[in-house]
Amino acid sequence: MALFQHPAFDNHEHVAFHQDPVSGLRAIIAVHNTNLGPSLGGCRMYPYATDDEAITDVLRLAKGMTYKAALANLPMGGGKSVIIGNTHTDKSPAMMRAMGAFVESLGGRYIVAEDSGIAVSDVHLMAENTQYAGGLNAKFTYEGEPSDGNPAPSTAYGTFVGLKAAVDFALGKDLSELTVAIQGVGQVGYRLAQHLHNAGATLIIADTYEPAVAKAQREFGAQVVDIKSIHAVECDVFAPCALGASINPDTIDDIKAKVIAGAANNQLLTEELGQVLHDRGITYAPDYVINAAGIIDIHHQQVDSTPDNMKTHIEMIGSTLTQIFELAQAQHLGTNVIANQLAETKFAK
Repeated sequence: MALFQHPAFDNHEHVAFHQDPVSGLRAIIAVHNTNLGPSLGGCRMYPYATDDEAITDVLRLAKGMTYKAALANLPMGGGKSVIIGNTHTDKSPAMMRAMGAFVESLGGRYIVAEDSGIAVSDVHLMAENTQYAGGLNAKFTYEGEPSDGNPAPSTAYGTFVGLKAAVDFALGKDLSELTVAIQGVGQVGYRLAQHLHNAGATLIIADTYEPAVAKAQREFGAQVVDIKSIHAVECDVFAPCALGASINPDTIDDIKAKVIAGAANNQLLTEELGQVLHDRGITYAPDYVINAAGIIDIHHQQVDSTPDNMKTHIEMIGSTLTQIFELAQAQHLGTNVIANQLAETKFAK
């Protein structure tokens, strides 16, 4: 399929493809919009079944970053990159260095950071060949502790704050009264589970990576279900924290939760599904709003800031979501539609 006619193409400014036969790197960088500043976005590594899956993912992720930065009130645009491969078996230092050279070739239009399948140590390897890498030299965490540069703790905390705001709006219950189903217990999903466990919530979890499942089950007493059916379990909150499109025509009719609030990007397969959720009385926290704390973290590490300032900024996610929920209720529109409208007024020229 031609790129400009691709369903996920949305006036992206720049899309670049690269392969390095020596290291085995096959990667794509997409820059969506730089009206507010250079594009920042993580690099995801995943064994996509087809090239079209990888293209779809990177285009949607890059667009989401534009909206995410705008609603988080950050001076940056949206971009993303993907590496086609298995992070557990294909990744190598040479591949990461080759990725760095690829990032450098864009001349600063795109700043790379960690994402699913990529660790901060991998970004350090990329940084050997590019000056455009973020999240490497973090000074602190939102709790004031030293940081290794991984924004996942902030992303998980922001998601927790957003989930609580959604629960307050939709259910008016304490988290200790709720059952939360978490789809994916990786770097962010595991930490979200930890926050929820500490708040007294009952947890149901699923992941394709068995060691992650075993750890969360052991530490949080979580019930384990299959990754393909967790969306359909009896629960109060469904928290997608894995790959996107978990809310699609094949799953939406089975969702029993009254709140959807998770850290995954691009949770809706199509925008129209946001209205379906609204019409069914399900409160959906738009993904790029609730999971914005990672880029908020990276921003605060690069400017003159403090842990308290960063934590305050992260906690604004809750008030932003509450505003979106109230407008959606008043206008009888999907929360994703309201979020898009608010973001577009910030970055559009």
